[in-house]
Amino acid sequence: MIRFESASKTYPDGTVAVDALDLVAPSGQITVLVGPSGCGKTTSLRMINRMIDATGGRILLDDQDVAKVEPAQLRRGIGYVIQHAGLFPHRTIIDNIASVPLMLGTSKKEARAGAMDLLDRVGLDQKFARRYPAQLSGGQQQRVGVARALAADPPVMLMDEPFSAVDPVVREQLQDEFLRLQSDLGKTIVFVTHDIDEAIKLGDQVAVLRVGGHLAQMATPAELLSNPVDDFVANFVGRDRGYRALGFEAVGQLPLEPEPTVSLESSFAEASKVATDGWVLVLDAGRHPQGWLAIADGPSAGSDSIDRGRLRRGGTVASVDGTYRAVLDAALSSPTGRGVVVGHDGTFAGTLNATQVVALIESRAGAAS
Repeated sequence: MIRFESASKTYPDGTVAVDALDLVAPSGQITVLVGPSGCGKTTSLRMINRMIDATGGRILLDDQDVAKVEPAQLRRGIGYVIQHAGLFPHRTIIDNIASVPLMLGTSKKEARAGAMDLLDRVGLDQKFARRYPAQLSGGQQQRVGVARALAADPPVMLMDEPFSAVDPVVREQLQDEFLRLQSDLGKTIVFVTHDIDEAIKLGDQVAVLRVGGHLAQMATPAELLSNPVDDFVANFVGRDRGYRALGFEAVGQLPLEPEPTVSLESSFAEASKVATDGWVLVLDAGRHPQGWLAIADGPSAGSDSIDRGRLRRGGTVASVDGTYRAVLDAALSSPTGRGVVVGHDGTFAGTLNATQVVALIESRAGAAS
């Protein structure tokens, strides 16, 4: 557990970066620090491993004052991941990952074997082991950065905007991989980001900071979205917080409707006969949804078979035990207005439209009141 007790940082010129910060980062959970530029997020993070020393108050790591621990010793038990990965450019990937265990006295053979295992754990092929950082993409480098931070198996990890330098698609993949790793490892993590969506997705609890290093609110993501403490937090979280809050509650029993379907092996003529409103849902041999076929598009030139490449895949697919947000998004994003829902095994279960989902949301709100 990490505890800030009136922790402050004031620079010699009088600038207050962090002002009497009180918060607790529980063991085995992800605590996200989020807020506008100048709110002291990174300063607070770096005070934990004494890359920046506090000028007031205390920071306790498992009830030990970090100010009383020699910095090098303190940092050996703390993993640290930064933006752009911060890898050693002249070392191979395997030696980058093995660097901390080697410094701690682990044999080269054992350190490298552990590094190879960590490549698998962070979702990288072992073929990257002998490459250099410049030969990897930004997303791959960030995975190596996480692997290096995990190499000494530290109980605590500090992460300073580790995914902000990659494109949105890779960023989402890294976030998902990070959550999978945390579910396996259960580290105590303090994560800094300026992106409220990332904070809500990753955090077990989220600390919103004001400029000047003041804590505005500490709450779970669901509570933060549903009950911001003041206008500053409400505005920072965003005007669509009500919609995003729907992503934290499972929808329960769904009023699914049967939907005419055809298989990929069906002919266009067969699809036309069963289409509803000019659309028909196409499934593969295992009854997994592949997309919607628009009858108005007509058959492929010179063929009556269904062309997989012409299927409309714009609609997302929700699960029968998904959240209100996932089910509503499936309906809203579908080209037919009918959201596709699948069972736990990914097979087609039925459809429902946005009106039905909104009715469920209204019913939930009525029951809560």
